[in-house]
Amino acid sequence: MKKAIFYLLLVICSVYQTELYAQNNDYRFHSVFIYNFTKYIQWPASQQSGDFIIAVLGNSPIGTELEKMAENKTVGSQKMIIKRIKSLDEANNCHILFIPSNNSNNFDEIQAKLRGKPTLVITEKTGMAQKGSGINFVMQDNKWKFELNESATQSAGLKVSKELSKLAIHV
Repeated sequence: MKKAIFYLLLVICSVYQTELYAQNNDYRFHSVFIYNFTKYIQWPASQQSGDFIIAVLGNSPIGTELEKMAENKTVGSQKMIIKRIKSLDEANNCHILFIPSNNSNNFDEIQAKLRGKPTLVITEKTGMAQKGSGINFVMQDNKWKFELNESATQSAGLKVSKELSKLAIHV
């Protein structure tokens, strides 16, 4: 059932791809995908209780979209909490860290800070998956797609489902 819902959302997003391209960075699209990623990625047992925290580094419109979604969504039995953070020191214990393109210049520092922590790093700038981001949104052939760096997700102790892996561009 989850697989069918995920594919349905993919089809719906594909229908609106022309509009998405025209709007350049459609954070509604990103937020739907981020939520769906949570269904197809498994965090360690120690991270499967309490709140599910998604942190957004800096000021990005995706924060608003994720907050709207968090009002009526959960990740399994965990309440979804969106934290807007200004510095990496505030990224402790987050499940997902979204890094907007304008904040990705310090990626090496971000990687060092999160090394060994069960945090999925999601970016939106060309080349970031190759640098170690777990997932990176890219525009390819006028369609939003995502790159997956399985080495980065495994290093963080996360398990990516085969279904999600099949949909990704692997780097």
